[in-house]
Amino acid sequence: MPEALRISVVGTGYVGLVSGVCLADSGHRVTCVDIDPAKVALINEGRSPIWEPGLDELLTRHRGERLVATTDLRSALLTSSVTFIAVGTPFDGERIDLSQVRSCAAAIGEVLREKEEFHLVVVKSTVVPGSTEREVLPVLECASGKRAGVDFGVAMNPEFLREGCAIQDFMQPDRIVLGVDDERSRVLLERVYAPFVTAERVLTNPRTAEMIKYAANSLLATLISFSNEIANLGSAVGGIDAVEVLRGVHLDHRISPVLADG
Repeated sequence: MPEALRISVVGTGYVGLVSGVCLADSGHRVTCVDIDPAKVALINEGRSPIWEPGLDELLTRHRGERLVATTDLRSALLTSSVTFIAVGTPFDGERIDLSQVRSCAAAIGEVLREKEEFHLVVVKSTVVPGSTEREVLPVLECASGKRAGVDFGVAMNPEFLREGCAIQDFMQPDRIVLGVDDERSRVLLERVYAPFVTAERVLTNPRTAEMIKYAANSLLATLISFSNEIANLGSAVGGIDAVEVLRGVHLDHRISPVLADG
């Protein structure tokens, strides 16, 4: 079993809580941080403030031992070596609101000012390409008075979770994308995911990691739209099984190599 890390996760929404609970289940010691005392109390009682199959069971199994929740950001950061930013990034139809991410980075930076040892800050929230470097990193440096890549690390680690099967998606991922720019950050982030031995790693820079998330979302949306159009066309022509059509298409190894080879 790889050596466990102490990890803090800021934000106990869908991404933050699922990530925190699954990291605890993989062997790490995790502190979830939220400004809402009611949500913190629920988590510490072993009850999830969100609905996701399997989440309550994992909370009950690890609460008070590998997983605790708190409103005290300072204590969580001072007792951990890696912090995930998993706060909301609401989209109004035109632009993503990064105010929560910036506020979180500023609060983390204030605590980093007190820390002597290297600490890794990982952006887990979905942000547009370039946000980690242009928005998070400068705020952390300004608030901490320290230098990224030297005194602390910054990384981007996008999530690929589907509602209803998020636990399985996290524990048995298709791939783990690690967006880092310095060696110490890479080593720490690799240690976070060391228990996930079968998942393929994509090691890249933060900006590319952010783009992978958007590209994956866009491709899935395109495939859904394309599939709907094929179904509509098949219905109009008649006598066509759209499911079989798409199965025949996806057996092409250029599209689905695992299906084609399996």
